Amino acid sequence: MRVLVTGGAGFIGSHYVRQALGGAYPTLADAEVVVLDKLTYAGNRANLDPVADSERLRFVEGDICDAELVRRTMAGVDLVVHFAAESHVDRSILGAADFVLTNVLGTQTLLQAAVDAEVSKFVHVSTDEVYGSIDEGSWPETHPLEPNSPYSASKASSDLIARSFFKTHGLPVCITRCSNNYGPYQFPEKVIPLFTTNLLDGKKIPLYGDGLNVRDWLHVDDHCHGIQLVADGGRAGEVYNIGGGTELTNKELTALLLEATGTDDSFIQPVIDRKAHDRRYSVDITKISTELGYTPRVAFADGLASTVQWFRDNRAWWEPLKQRAALAS
Repeated sequence: MRVLVTGGAGFIGSHYVRQALGGAYPTLADAEVVVLDKLTYAGNRANLDPVADSERLRFVEGDICDAELVRRTMAGVDLVVHFAAESHVDRSILGAADFVLTNVLGTQTLLQAAVDAEVSKFVHVSTDEVYGSIDEGSWPETHPLEPNSPYSASKASSDLIARSFFKTHGLPVCITRCSNNYGPYQFPEKVIPLFTTNLLDGKKIPLYGDGLNVRDWLHVDDHCHGIQLVADGGRAGEVYNIGGGTELTNKELTALLLEATGTDDSFIQPVIDRKAHDRRYSVDITKISTELGYTPRVAFADGLASTVQWFRDNRAWWEPLKQRAALAS
């Protein structure tokens, strides 16, 4: 069996690759894993160091918008797990072009190559942000798509492209929509690694607006476990929400990170709220739980503690990334 993992050097994709090659997914026990990654600012070969010596790993550096490269890389592939995406909301507000190019055109390029190669399963990894914002309750997979940022609009567009390839070409596509991920190897522009590393360095942390925006937190290991359940047993053409079951306001999350790093609220720097900042996300995971037996396995308190400890122990991984980001800004 051959698996193509796009964006496999990024935060979530690399976790999936490490788990797949480490024996966490029985159906992939002998699979060859092909990683296709452009190695943009968020892609890092070091994320794959723990499995770099595996004979089952093949790395291809390249762009998912490169149709010829994608065609060659797709040859002989049985399963595609598509993580590759531009994913930072703030960056999409500053400039949307890269998000549309990678997330929409790149996804279409992969889907067409998968049709041509007669791939057996294509899992398109998306986000709960495509639903917009919800004041009460939780979104089922049937909720209309109402994205509010250029990032989430580009992901919603890619979801629709993926669905169309199932309807038009019969490509066995499944779409997953996850809540906010956290865990080791997360690029330090996202809130948990940014706040954690700033606090470890004795620096202020920027808290948007009133800090009352609510997010559901999902450990990356639970997310990748859910993705594999969909890859193994998800019905073609269907969407599956993957959530973590821990809703926190940004103020509550910040308080937990202050406590975990031995700091106090004097380190909080209030900043002007993000444009069109969604107030609350919450996904209903009944479908994936009922059909595929998914349940979050990592308790948030344990997951957050281990994540903070990982960043304490791996300064050599994140410090150069933050230095390069500072020089580029």
